Amino acid sequence: MSMLYIITGPAGVGKTTVSELVAESLDKSVLIEGDVIYHQVIGGYKAPWEDGNHLNLFWDAAIELINVYLQNGYDVVFDYVVDVEDLKRIKERFHDYNKKFVILISDEDTLIKRDSRRDISNQMKERCKILLRDFINKNFDDKYYLDTSNMDIDEISKEILNKSQFDVL
Repeated sequence: MSMLYIITGPAGVGKTTVSELVAESLDKSVLIEGDVIYHQVIGGYKAPWEDGNHLNLFWDAAIELINVYLQNGYDVVFDYVVDVEDLKRIKERFHDYNKKFVILISDEDTLIKRDSRRDISNQMKERCKILLRDFINKNFDDKYYLDTSNMDIDEISKEILNKSQFDVL
């Protein structure tokens, strides 16, 4: 049966880099980068944290895309900023599939250092810290958090793939 991996965390923590490595480690997989879906809207675009954003439309599109791949036997690695309500929606929609959910976090210095390595147009700077605090203060089960401050990409990927603590029931 196909597996859904949901990898989230603040901007700059390494979601996309880690997600790519996880997807490459699987036999039949697809990587769905939430940012790519969200940025398909051009006219009328609003950032996800702004009033009047198109997050509801984004989630409809993302869930349908995830579903198409899962139904066709692919493991799906999905990376995006996911909140408690989003996870609830995913769990309800994909209750018949095995799922792993991990929240990548790091200390602020590591986060800002990682963000600075991104292309200048993708750097979030102080927004990274705001999102980090938001993730730490959300009501997620502690078992889903993975502090990556002192880990390299291979270690992070192996943790996600091998640890049952990230299994969603």
